[in-house]
Amino acid sequence: MWDLDVSSSQAKLSSSATLEGKGNPKFTAGRWNPHHNCTQMATANDTTIRGWDVRTMQQVYCIDNAHGQLVRELDFNPNKQYYLVSCGDDCNVKFWDVRNSTEPVLTLSEHSHWVWSVRYNHFHDQLVLTSSSDSRVILHNMVSISSEPFGHLIDEDDDSEEDEENKKEKPREPEKDGVIGTYEEHEDSVYAAEWSTADPWLFASLSYDGRLVINRVPKAVKYKILL
Repeated sequence: MWDLDVSSSQAKLSSSATLEGKGNPKFTAGRWNPHHNCTQMATANDTTIRGWDVRTMQQVYCIDNAHGQLVRELDFNPNKQYYLVSCGDDCNVKFWDVRNSTEPVLTLSEHSHWVWSVRYNHFHDQLVLTSSSDSRVILHNMVSISSEPFGHLIDEDDDSEEDEENKKEKPREPEKDGVIGTYEEHEDSVYAAEWSTADPWLFASLSYDGRLVINRVPKAVKYKILL
């Protein structure tokens, strides 16, 4: 851990932790937890995910064999403090509740090669972005495990006759988890996918051949979330 002092041109080492094990294990990914006053972070080494309290540099949780092969990337749900997503060389994306990490909450297997990147949308956590060595970027709808599951904004106390008639005429179907879109503009491995910090509906992806592609969430999906 480094302390970046704005009054100094040098970074100071504030704390550190060392992995113990055979073969000199190395960290492959790390991610700050935006919750808990930013006092926790998660790291990945080989197939294991570890949570750390940065105040003491002690482990607070450990997910052994989180993936069948190397864990490539991690990200925390910005709205649900105990939810973490990971991806790896086993072609899977897994969602975890770190309070009970014996089994993933949900597993996605949409990619056909290593998954290099996974990102929650900063504002609407049902939108999850993944990229892979199969040259594809996939936008997922994970509404069932999001902070805004279907129906949470519907006012159940509104008993007006007009609303009752509308409900009978146009029953609302609950949203389901699934793939919103698959983007195949790249011709090589897609190593990174990121959401815009300014526009919640804009995302970019970058592939090995240097191609940068910018896409938007489909309007129909955007209006379903907002309305």
